[in-house]
Amino acid sequence: YGDDFDNKDTESAEGYVGTIKRALAFGWNKGTIGGHIIRNNTIAYCEQAGIVGSMGCSFSTIQHNTIHDIHIRRLFNGAEMAGIKFHGAVDVRILDNHIYNTNMGIWLDWMAQGVQVMNNLLRDNTLDIFLEVNHGPILVGNNLSLSKTSLSMNSSGVAFVHNIFAGKIDVINYDSRLTPYHKPHSTSITALHDNPGGDIRFVNNLFVRGGKAGQYSRSLLPVAFNGNVYTNGTVMATKMKTEKRYGEMNTLAKKQMEKYSETDAVEQNAVTDTTFDTNLNLIKKGNSFFLEVGMKREWLKTKRQLATTKTLGKTVIPGLPFENPDGSDIRMDIDYTGKKRNTGNPSPGPFEIDGSGKHVYKVW
Repeated sequence: YGDDFDNKDTESAEGYVGTIKRALAFGWNKGTIGGHIIRNNTIAYCEQAGIVGSMGCSFSTIQHNTIHDIHIRRLFNGAEMAGIKFHGAVDVRILDNHIYNTNMGIWLDWMAQGVQVMNNLLRDNTLDIFLEVNHGPILVGNNLSLSKTSLSMNSSGVAFVHNIFAGKIDVINYDSRLTPYHKPHSTSITALHDNPGGDIRFVNNLFVRGGKAGQYSRSLLPVAFNGNVYTNGTVMATKMKTEKRYGEMNTLAKKQMEKYSETDAVEQNAVTDTTFDTNLNLIKKGNSFFLEVGMKREWLKTKRQLATTKTLGKTVIPGLPFENPDGSDIRMDIDYTGKKRNTGNPSPGPFEIDGSGKHVYKVW
């Protein structure tokens, strides 16, 4: 900002809050900052990050990019290494990208509010998606998360809808940092809040291969699973005993945690088909990629609701609904391929199921 505080005392949560306040004073708002479009690029061989931004990324669209070979040689240290790494991703849309061979595919850190991560092909990453100290709402839908670790979760207020999860889910139970949440579709800060785990919805997802949700068995805020399918090699969240993991903990952390009571995850309308192997396989033909995956029509005997702004409810800490950046309602009625969903009983996972057996989809 060209002021006396540049590059001083920012290596802490308190220091970064000061940076945010100065950003607001210097004009961080929808009328002056962000609104970028990054589309149809190949971004590769970056040793720090592919696309990175702190607050300047707000209200932007990142669409149909190929991002690969990011931070592979580990030439740098620090906390901004990823295919996409954003702070302040207010109403950002990350759509239709192919991200592979990175340390982390997508890392949304601090103030990711109103974000939509949709229809992305994520594979061969150390970690596909990391959400850190956000309060939501964040919508993650119709993604193919094919790496050995699908998610690292240190955020609340997230809806995971119609994804394929082929990797495990790592969960932070609590982080004492006080991080901001905002007024709807705005950079204006409403308040700061600590970061309890939970307030998560997993709706109509397909868990395959190594998709393990057991670390969400108990959380400080509610976790709900509804309409998911679990196949061979996967683990449900309910009734699991797992060791709790914690983020940054200050001297007041234990006192702050006393206001929360751990609750068991709730699972409804689940299909547990753990003897069935989907034989998931990604095949490259020329410049295109095809996903082979076995599915069953009988999974549709379990009735599922269409995911909408109304059915997803409101986030606990901001108290805000899941909606589009323009304030309109969300309707998850289109699948990964662009096909219209059966709104009366949508299929689990990113693709509408039209029969049993091996299906082949062009995914890139």
